[in-house]
Amino acid sequence: MNKSIIEPGNKHDKRSTTGNTRTVAMDDDLILDSPGIAPQGSPTPLVTALKASAGQDVATFHFPGHNRGRAAPSSLAQLIGIRPFLHDLSTVPELDNLFAPKGPILEAQKQAAKLFGSSETWFLIGGTTCENQAAILATCSPGDSLILPRNSHISVFSAMILSGALPKYIIPEYDSSWDFAGGITTSQVQCTIKELENEGRKAAAVFVTSPTYHGICSNLSKISQLCHSQKIPLIVDEAHGAHLGFHPQLPASALQQGPDLAVQSTHKVLSSLTQSSMLHMSGTLVDRERICKCLQTLQSTSPSYLLLASLDAARAQLSENPEMIFSQAWELAAEVRNLIKEIPGISVLEYQSFSSFPMIDPLRLTISLWQLGLSGYEANKILSRDYGVICELVDTRSIAYVINLGTSREHAQRLVSATFLPVQRVEESAESTNCLPFVDSKICLSPREAFFARKKRVNIRHSIGEICGELICPYPPGIPVIIPGEIVTERALDYLLRVKMEGAVISGASDPLLSSMIVCGV
Repeated sequence: MNKSIIEPGNKHDKRSTTGNTRTVAMDDDLILDSPGIAPQGSPTPLVTALKASAGQDVATFHFPGHNRGRAAPSSLAQLIGIRPFLHDLSTVPELDNLFAPKGPILEAQKQAAKLFGSSETWFLIGGTTCENQAAILATCSPGDSLILPRNSHISVFSAMILSGALPKYIIPEYDSSWDFAGGITTSQVQCTIKELENEGRKAAAVFVTSPTYHGICSNLSKISQLCHSQKIPLIVDEAHGAHLGFHPQLPASALQQGPDLAVQSTHKVLSSLTQSSMLHMSGTLVDRERICKCLQTLQSTSPSYLLLASLDAARAQLSENPEMIFSQAWELAAEVRNLIKEIPGISVLEYQSFSSFPMIDPLRLTISLWQLGLSGYEANKILSRDYGVICELVDTRSIAYVINLGTSREHAQRLVSATFLPVQRVEESAESTNCLPFVDSKICLSPREAFFARKKRVNIRHSIGEICGELICPYPPGIPVIIPGEIVTERALDYLLRVKMEGAVISGASDPLLSSMIVCGV
């Protein structure tokens, strides 16, 4: 006979206390009284709550299935240890509810809003992809016009599929020597608003990416003033700029320049865990309740409290010395930039290449080696394989590096040393396209119409002139070359085939070899 779980003679008292949770039994009803774990005014309310909850001496009968690490897969536990599992908790009451916060999540978000200067801040565990989608869904209804740069992130195009918004593209400024685009200017936004007016339409929102992946910042103050003069909300994709405004030598943050919504990848340059982000709101042009509904629609109902707590921790880290925390990183970046500029055959991206824009993020270091006859892909292969230097972004003619809070002097020295490439090549420099691959793109269907249209597969060379049925882009940077609903052009196709041959990873294509393409059969 199996031994009873409850030993004979060990009857339960009507009242018992286990750890920090008091269980009271009255009239056969079980009442759980969970006192607040994070004391009000805690510098890290969510981290404190998570630590306290994980430290409770309780019998656990809830998700996740690894049960606070007791059933953690050995292969992963050996890699990262048991403590991450211990703190990987589900939505227990004392940890608050992401979609109806009243406790430590709410307090952590309030502290973030105060630091970044927003009227309200939301924590997200779906990355800036989710933020962009929520921002567009919150401002655009089916058939509304959205003004945006054509080199926006892939998430923006999926947001148009979800929302039914109609794109009104701005072709960003382009530098052929670097073979990538910058931001958009106030005059471009003004002209586009006027074009819509002439068509009898008004923009539901203006979407701007600033800084770009290469750190190029648009003049958000002027764009914001222009948009607000016409009661048009401004959304800023500031995925690469959560650190801006936190040092005298850094560009101003988006929120310091007046947009209505600013989306940030806190994990990119700050120190939260990958996939964790913040959405900031300012002003009254955007409906707060609609944002909340959009976030609940798009996000998981089982959010990771490790990711959420990492946002709280990253904010607290920044709060310790907000004006000087990036001093060492800025000094190191300036030193590396000056040393690399002296290397023969190496070019460094500077303000002069995109002089229409106020600043380039000094912590983003973009270099090119085309004078050595090397494409960005070839140069990166040498630097990573032979010198162990890992970059953030590879393009046809450049490599981009990020200097952040964790960059050490030793690694900075290795980057400088590795850039003295022991390569003697007498070849023509890497080919430039002289214009953006989507400069002559034409829209036949909205992204949503194309997404739901009937499709067919054709040979890649027979796709020219057809309506594209899939979203195809090199990743990173995640900027689509061809979008569902656009006519496939020879320029765009040649660009895709060329960068694939040079080593780019192409995402979104149903045929990874690019021997065929899905087109709309309308």
